[in-house]
Amino acid sequence: MASDPRRPLIAGVGQATWRGGDAPDPITMCAEVINSASHDSGAGGALLGRAAALGVVDIASRRWTDPASLIAKQLGIEPKLTLRTELGGDGPLRLIAELSERIASGELDCAIVCGAEALATLAKAMAGGTEPDWPAADTAAPSVLLGSDRAPATDAENAANMIAPIIVYPLFEYALWADQGGTIEQHRERLGVLWERFAIVAESNPYAWAQEPPTASEIATASPQNRLVTLPYTKLLNSNIQTDQAAAVILCSQEVALELGVARDRWVFPLAFGQAEEHWFVSSRDRLDRSPAMGLAARGALNAAGMDAADAAHLDIYSCFPSAVQMACHELGIDPWTDSRPLTVTGGLSFAGGPGNNYATHAVCSLVERLREDPGSSGLSTAVGWYMTKHAAAVFAAGEPQRPLTSVDARGEAGALPSRQMAEGRSGSATAEAATVVYDREGQPTVATLTGVFEDGSRGVAQSTEAGLLSQLAEEPITGQPMTFAGDGTAALS
Repeated sequence: MASDPRRPLIAGVGQATWRGGDAPDPITMCAEVINSASHDSGAGGALLGRAAALGVVDIASRRWTDPASLIAKQLGIEPKLTLRTELGGDGPLRLIAELSERIASGELDCAIVCGAEALATLAKAMAGGTEPDWPAADTAAPSVLLGSDRAPATDAENAANMIAPIIVYPLFEYALWADQGGTIEQHRERLGVLWERFAIVAESNPYAWAQEPPTASEIATASPQNRLVTLPYTKLLNSNIQTDQAAAVILCSQEVALELGVARDRWVFPLAFGQAEEHWFVSSRDRLDRSPAMGLAARGALNAAGMDAADAAHLDIYSCFPSAVQMACHELGIDPWTDSRPLTVTGGLSFAGGPGNNYATHAVCSLVERLREDPGSSGLSTAVGWYMTKHAAAVFAAGEPQRPLTSVDARGEAGALPSRQMAEGRSGSATAEAATVVYDREGQPTVATLTGVFEDGSRGVAQSTEAGLLSQLAEEPITGQPMTFAGDGTAALS
């Protein structure tokens, strides 16, 4: 297509990792990586001065309602728009898509996306009985609040202990284990091999939190340093949220890039974006080992760019947990164990780091660097919010775009996907589907979450603390066995 002066591109990226638990506050962290991104572009302060919008990924370390205003003040810039995302790892790609579209429409000609977390520093301070001396919470409202703040679980799901990703994603993994077969040790070995692929990439990433990534055996084997957290996951199979990391992306129109002298070898173009939502509550989804809405978002973006998954030379599949990677790869037709391409450009959330909602900003920064080094190629980044609930995808390339920038909103199509009724509070016989167990720090099982399907196809969720059942769940998948829901939020195998 003919060169479009309004075409948005990424002109600069910046990342930083602070070690030792003494990071500055997240506002200062954001300002630092934004400055790094401006220098990366080659245009420096001139590019920052053109920024008409500043979007910040929701910060978990401390809740500021309009952190972009605080960051802008520290940078000495005055954007006309400030944006913040709601909770969710899809936020960075949603922000990049939103601001790219505004640039393409002519509303803006330069915008910044950034995020930061100082959760390691916060944890260190709290362990010492103090709190970091960070800017106080603000009361201002951003110009744009992006995303949904809808509660992620029903009352029945919460009562069944489905209260956090570290419990829900293992349920998905249990369903995958039942489908793939083998003993729990064999399944965990498979996961160790998968996660080692991510660890190998982290070893060459200077911003990765884990400086000496583990081997497949170390990842899969429970030990005092790698305790069981939830069935079937060891600690190393979980995201590492306690990091101090920040990343920033500066977008501008091609016209501004030329005007300010951003060298052509810095340019990376967003080609297409996709978004979709699974049926919101896990209990209402057709299957626990599949994520069809993720496929709609990612394939939608790829198709809009004139590609399929095989055409993307560089991948970053959102890797909060192994189940998320396997489910995404299934939708994309990728074998996560044998595909010749690394599945990440950073090392993933376990090893590069999982800084709250901001991981995907780091992924985009690393992807931009890969595409600059390999300018004839393209790359795909995916992102997930809550329990494989909110999905975002983006396709990038350094070469001249051949199609208009496109954003695919597949939420309507995803809403028509097969679903189940939620059998909240129901008692009676059902067929066991999936389970997980939470372990204490000594490796002892404490409570199980179970799902089962009634004869009419509706799904129930429950918990149990019965010692025999907690042990049995790890012996072999209970999927397909008869079970009984008591109607009081508990269940047992029949």
